Amino acid sequence: MIPRECKRLAEVDFPIAKVGQHSASAGREGQPSTLHLWWARRPLAACRAMLLALLLPDPADQYCPNDFKLRTRNILPRVQGTPGQDDVALRTELLRFIADFAKSENCVKQGYLDAARGLIRAAHGDEAPLVVDSFAGGGSIPMEALRLGCDAFASDLNPVAALMLKSLLEDIPRHGGELAEELERVGAAIQDAAQKELRGFYPVDLNGGTPIVYLWARTITCDNCGAEVPLIRSFWLSKKPNRKRALRCKVVKTDNKIPCVEFEVFEPKKESDVGSATVARAKARCLCCNLVTSPERVRLQLVVQHGGADPVFDSSGHRTGGARLLAVVLKQNGVSGREYRVAVDADYVAVNRARARLLELGGNEDGESSIPTEDLSYDEIRRISVPLYGATKWHHLFTRRQCLAIVSYQRAAKNVEMSPACRRLVALAQDRLIMLLSAHCRWKASGESLIDMFGRHAIGIVWDFAEGTPGEGESNIFSNWVGQYCRLIHHVEHAYGVGQVMTADACHHPLSDRSCDLWFTDPPYYDSIPYAHLSDCFYVWLRKAGLGNLMPNEFSSPVTPKAAECVVDRPHSLSKSNKDAAYFEKSISIASKEGRRITSDDGAGCVVFAHKTTEGWEALLSGIVSSGWRVTASWPIATELASRLNARDTASLATSVHLVCRPRPDASEVGDWAEVLRELPKRVGDWIERLQKEGIRGADLVFACIGPAMEIYSRYRAVEDAEGREIPLGGDPSASEPFKRGFLAYVWETVGRLALEQVLGTAEARARNGAAGALEEDARLTALFLWTLQTTETESNGAVEAGSDDEDEEDDEEDKSKKKGYKLVYDVARRFAQPLGIHLEKWESRIIETEKGVVRLLPVSDRAEQLFGDVDAAAMSRRIEQDLKASRNYTFAFMQDVAAPPEIKTRGRRKTATSTATVEDNATVRTATTLDRVHAAMLLQASGQANGLRAMLKEEQQRGPDFLRLANALSALYPKDSEEKRLLDAMLLAVPRG
Repeated sequence: MIPRECKRLAEVDFPIAKVGQHSASAGREGQPSTLHLWWARRPLAACRAMLLALLLPDPADQYCPNDFKLRTRNILPRVQGTPGQDDVALRTELLRFIADFAKSENCVKQGYLDAARGLIRAAHGDEAPLVVDSFAGGGSIPMEALRLGCDAFASDLNPVAALMLKSLLEDIPRHGGELAEELERVGAAIQDAAQKELRGFYPVDLNGGTPIVYLWARTITCDNCGAEVPLIRSFWLSKKPNRKRALRCKVVKTDNKIPCVEFEVFEPKKESDVGSATVARAKARCLCCNLVTSPERVRLQLVVQHGGADPVFDSSGHRTGGARLLAVVLKQNGVSGREYRVAVDADYVAVNRARARLLELGGNEDGESSIPTEDLSYDEIRRISVPLYGATKWHHLFTRRQCLAIVSYQRAAKNVEMSPACRRLVALAQDRLIMLLSAHCRWKASGESLIDMFGRHAIGIVWDFAEGTPGEGESNIFSNWVGQYCRLIHHVEHAYGVGQVMTADACHHPLSDRSCDLWFTDPPYYDSIPYAHLSDCFYVWLRKAGLGNLMPNEFSSPVTPKAAECVVDRPHSLSKSNKDAAYFEKSISIASKEGRRITSDDGAGCVVFAHKTTEGWEALLSGIVSSGWRVTASWPIATELASRLNARDTASLATSVHLVCRPRPDASEVGDWAEVLRELPKRVGDWIERLQKEGIRGADLVFACIGPAMEIYSRYRAVEDAEGREIPLGGDPSASEPFKRGFLAYVWETVGRLALEQVLGTAEARARNGAAGALEEDARLTALFLWTLQTTETESNGAVEAGSDDEDEEDDEEDKSKKKGYKLVYDVARRFAQPLGIHLEKWESRIIETEKGVVRLLPVSDRAEQLFGDVDAAAMSRRIEQDLKASRNYTFAFMQDVAAPPEIKTRGRRKTATSTATVEDNATVRTATTLDRVHAAMLLQASGQANGLRAMLKEEQQRGPDFLRLANALSALYPKDSEEKRLLDAMLLAVPRG
């Protein structure tokens, strides 16, 4: 066993870059993600590597058992070179093995598996260590623990997660190939029965074309001309270079009749040939009279239609309103590519028949409705906004034909004999139908593909939606996923052992005191993902599938349990939830105490977190520290997709920070604040240097620095100043006294100062104290902004299931009117700016713009009017030349007039710029800064005003070094492919030499 005094390998070193690379580049084969969707699931490579580093001792530690070192020297040569003679060399080889074992192709090779399990036995003896994950979710951590030969206990409060975990950790490893054979046989029988039932509702065209997707639009009625308004985000059908197709509309007007719109498919020659959207941000434009209907009226009309996913028919079967079929996507046998046609009467006839058939089926054998009639919750209205548009029941998210398809598969499954393990897998496979057969799926014209309803961590309104068909033969969705499951089973059946799964609240863990060796968990990310609300979409259908008979405790209530879920529900007037930051911190604290209780005194813990707000981090850290843990290391591992929606031009995290913890002894001493504060800069500075060498950048680096800072703070049971006042972890960052301000405010200040010192020089790091030679506030703010926005170097190919967490995103097509610029969460920008003497309010509308809790750094192009006024760049260039010839300082337009202080909108609160800005500050706004002059030169460069630019550059060289110092710094900070960097580099080439 590892002595309590001996450091674990993860507390000393970790191969961040290699493991991050393997995490981001792993394929889907053998991944739990092929079993079922779960939000923010951890990559197996990161879990596997971190588990090994947590469970193995550091060979270079003085307390490391000699037996472990001897056995390790015998094990490692079986898969890699012979370690050096000294203990540090042995540590290096162990780290190299961990990095190699993280690679997905190595973890299934018997040699690597035997070596990894041998190392675990060498460290822990014949009794396998117990790894516990109390927020198990998608099951990555316990699955990898079993792969290493450990015992694993996985629990989650969510019934859908519990079902996945039961299949992944118990059924598959216990039954292996036998389960795959049964599933293949059962799946074929279900497919045949369901297809026979559904064939008439998805008829093949007369020319033999098979419909694979139906493209619909929700509709409203124009208040002006009475015409039907189809709500269409894009008229494009295919954007592939060799097969461009789009819809073209024609307004048909007849005497004394309401105008209508007809559609045709055509081949556009250029972008402008395709019409513009009829709806954006809930504003709808009538194609007949161009009247714009307000969002309130659009919502009101869709509420009457219960979301508007279904067409409305009269007694004769003719469509009279509701959803309108725009086009049908066809597949011809033996012909590559897709074909498109507009809707015909036969399409509506099939839809109406499906509606009638669903009514015939009515309830199930228990007398309940065969479709989910449970209410949608208003607690997460910002993430699940469809109730605002009338979709108040879960079945409103599906068309009647889609409901019939799902019900048909569930009825077919109930008529086939199968084992409980197989029935659980069949239910999970049917959940894939739910994801793809929903009125909230999208059509992606660039790839001619259907995007499932969970393209992001939300269910928002989808104006025009794609109705996929269940498919037949090889294209059948259900049978395809049955095949995926069989391949998953064969891939992993011998790779890991059987775990133990329980549905349990992390705040009331069922295990006894000091029963586990490692508590390793990935808790919810503050307000990022409403797991329970989203998983209700699966849960309500799983109950209809009869899961209550197999897992009665989990599937007894109408919807998933939410009262005890450890998340923050974003505030909204329609929400009754009281789950705020205090609730989250309390829940995390209780769960961490439970983790501390069940962990042995010589054991360890690890908590994964990847939230991008300081509130989320503060709540998590407060919960961990207050529950008796001390942070001993932190490792940021690249796990997220750089291409996900919320990563574009924002400081979204590409890494997940793994906080390594140890149980803090009850007799820990009280720390001296002065000593903690002295130690902080060096510890954080060393860590920044290390992380940058590993390719960690920007926001990832910022949040990763919290870990080493916490190592200093959390080693004590309390930290007090000279007067005996306790320094809390969090507090009021604007306060001057440490006992009010809190430790984390000093961490942010330290990171910010070190960053400024790195990119601008030491004077800027001391600017608050009036250091000579420091650049102005706006330059420091811009430099910090861009430094934080740098991206971590990853090589992602889409291995991680990740979606966007953008707010209020009703239109996922790229909005051409979307404001350009780089963005930071307001709280992050404020935490940096305040301690460094930067007043965000003073620079509002000058270089930044704050809206909905997000700060946008204005692009240089947006400052043209501000700097040059009404004149163009050519006129400004001539004015600069004239001013310089007359030995006058050139002036900018904003210096003539200062607007009233803007109102800054942050999440849940409002404040006015003058609340902290002084009269002197407002006077300063009239003064041109070095950044203003750099931006003006960039605008001259952009417009090709060479004479004015040369004159300006010559003047700035004579003025002093600040202009070129700032320009070079910004050139290094702007993204490589940005317009700003191109302009800066071109401008710097024009600087006179000699």
